[in-house]
Amino acid sequence: MIRAPFLGLFGLLILGCAPQLSPGQQATRAQTDNDSEWPWYGRTPYGDRHSPLRQINTGNVSQLQVAWRFHTGEGAPEFKAGAPTALEATPLVFHGVMYLSTPLGRVFALDPTTGAERWRFDPQVDRKISFGDFANRGVALWSDSSAAPNAVCSLRVFIATIDTRLIALDAATGSRCRNFGDRGVVRLRNGLRNPPAFASEYEETSPPTIVNGVVVVGSAVADNSRIDAASGEVRGFDARTGALRWTWDPVPQDSANPASRTWIGPNAHRTGAANAWPIFAADPARDLVFVPTGSPSVDYFGGERKGRNQYANSIVAIKASTGQTAWQFQTVRHDLWDYDNASPPALVDLQINGRPTPVVLQATKTGQLFVLDRETGQPVFPVTEGRVPQSDVNGEESWPTQILRSGLPALSPQRLSREDVWGPTQADRAACVSRFNELRNDGTFTPPSTRGSLIIPSNVGGAHWGGVTYDPVNEVVVIPTNRIAAVITLIPRAQFEGHRDMVMGQERLGTEYAMMRGTPYVLKRELFLGPSNAPCTPPPFGSLVAVSLRTRAILWSVPLGNSEGLQRIGINVPPDVAGAINLGGPITTAGGLVFIGATLDRYFRAFDIGNGRELWKTALPAGGKATPMTYMGADDRQYVVIAAGGDGKAWGWSDEVVAFALPQSGR
Repeated sequence: MIRAPFLGLFGLLILGCAPQLSPGQQATRAQTDNDSEWPWYGRTPYGDRHSPLRQINTGNVSQLQVAWRFHTGEGAPEFKAGAPTALEATPLVFHGVMYLSTPLGRVFALDPTTGAERWRFDPQVDRKISFGDFANRGVALWSDSSAAPNAVCSLRVFIATIDTRLIALDAATGSRCRNFGDRGVVRLRNGLRNPPAFASEYEETSPPTIVNGVVVVGSAVADNSRIDAASGEVRGFDARTGALRWTWDPVPQDSANPASRTWIGPNAHRTGAANAWPIFAADPARDLVFVPTGSPSVDYFGGERKGRNQYANSIVAIKASTGQTAWQFQTVRHDLWDYDNASPPALVDLQINGRPTPVVLQATKTGQLFVLDRETGQPVFPVTEGRVPQSDVNGEESWPTQILRSGLPALSPQRLSREDVWGPTQADRAACVSRFNELRNDGTFTPPSTRGSLIIPSNVGGAHWGGVTYDPVNEVVVIPTNRIAAVITLIPRAQFEGHRDMVMGQERLGTEYAMMRGTPYVLKRELFLGPSNAPCTPPPFGSLVAVSLRTRAILWSVPLGNSEGLQRIGINVPPDVAGAINLGGPITTAGGLVFIGATLDRYFRAFDIGNGRELWKTALPAGGKATPMTYMGADDRQYVVIAAGGDGKAWGWSDEVVAFALPQSGR
């Protein structure tokens, strides 16, 4: 096997002209500045997901055709047996090689022009474990600036496997870097404050983020199992040796930290989760990694963790070299709604009052888009905080105020009125109105209740883990959103146990129960559906939204997807209803395009960023529940690639990655 050099001439020229940067920052620049490639999950460490490529544009995108397909092989019986898996990875392309990961942690190196395999690595994940979100969203690359070009592991591929192993591979051969951790492996379960109680309680679904030689990893923690769930520490490891450099806990354990006083009660500091499971963004020049944190355990009852719960449900800027907190901004106080910050942050530069300002963009499940000063964490646009409905659940103390407006228009509906209640027929709507009248519905941030509370946005958003993309020329942010409401009911534990068989027998489409051990309640969570399994919220059920940061207004909002996907999972709506539940991310290009899969209907689409008009769509073998990417191939054609793997359930199932390009005559 021929070893490709880890830095080409372009990268060496960049290193030579940037003496003010540290060696680690120089390597990052070399890995970032080639416009024709996609070497990070968000194309750059900043997570903007915008490509300067323009060969595919609004005038010719309708000519796109399949250029190649790659099967991971996880369709074979030995891979398919067990819990459904979700191929959600965003491939990376760097120095003429594509790197791709699978739900089972297998890593492939491909020829990005043909899709031909160069090597593969298999970490032998135990297929019998049923992980809650059996996915892997990609790998990370790191160039070792101190290594000789062409040396073993001078370019490393890092993968965090679902079973929580951080593995370093030689990018040229796929063999493990033996000087990293224990022969190439660091076990991420070791040293947690709250160890997992069962194998699938703690997992890794996102690629690590590498900043100036530090590999930063978060975690995914199973929701609503127990109040002291596995803890959500974020950790930094040395990229060369695997040695632990620092640990940051979103539930502060140092009583001298002022944030510690925002966790009240004898069990508060035993709280688990508040973990950071999405992809992070990084600013290597500022030595910062931007970490979006989630809800503490359990999601829907906070009686054992009273207080504001600072650091949970926040954007936290952490010094990559030390793990110290630079600043934090909390988007939800004392979360009772599973309002994780699921979207990856994006770091961009805006003109504010005539001067360039580095900012952080953070979309939230609450349907808000926050713009924060990157150096201080202060909102760039004035936010509005106000009083919200208070809990009537025994033992709960909800926080009296929440942020109601971010300074930008809401991305999705913030409340549902009786007049808004929908149904495809008069009978459906009447049944939905009857149910609506029974529920607690006090608008935004209605707390969970024992009678049932209407929650909008629901736990799937608003904005979701698909995140945002940013077009810097037009200063436009594009965000996929969901618009279906949920109903949350807290069932007193004694009542549930006394009628468990009857209660569980009521389970229907979109309904789930969780035990929430350590609390007096059992959770019932369901979509707000009518008796014929049609949504009681009006269409569109999913949208793609563009926000102009110049005008601070919605530029356009269009339905995303159609009813095909809803009908496949038993949600009954007429075939002409637009907008589907979606999970997956968008990208933008200098060709004036937005590319996104994400929808239950299993189409891959391109939109005009100027007006939201759909210009192209094509059917995929399964839902593109992933974020696409784009690059130039060795044949001077621009490729757009998406993992079309579905999730083994609602989005269908496939083991295919599909690449699209213009025909040779169409360029």
